[in-house]
Amino acid sequence: MPSYLVQCSYASPALAALIANPQDRSEHVKKVAKRLGGKITGSWLSFGEYDLVLIVEMPDNIGVAALSLAAAAGGSLKSVKTTPLMSTADALTALKKAATSGYTPIAAS
Repeated sequence: MPSYLVQCSYASPALAALIANPQDRSEHVKKVAKRLGGKITGSWLSFGEYDLVLIVEMPDNIGVAALSLAAAAGGSLKSVKTTPLMSTADALTALKKAATSGYTPIAAS
């Protein structure tokens, strides 16, 4: 099943609500991912641009888009960034395929 990196930033009201009533939202998000045919394989709070980082396995791009859209639409997040992840083996296959693609760069004049 394809893996995705999902990075989220909480909106200020959501952070205020979590400070007033600390809670682990990961179990809820795991249930949502499962309902969409996938699973959360890891979740972390983080410092910097994003407050929450997830590794998600979903059947396809549509499933992970549905998860990201549902989370973004709820209003608790000010941003959601979803990045497809590729295994090292798949990356090597892509590199080998690129070598046979016939692509040539623009020549400098």
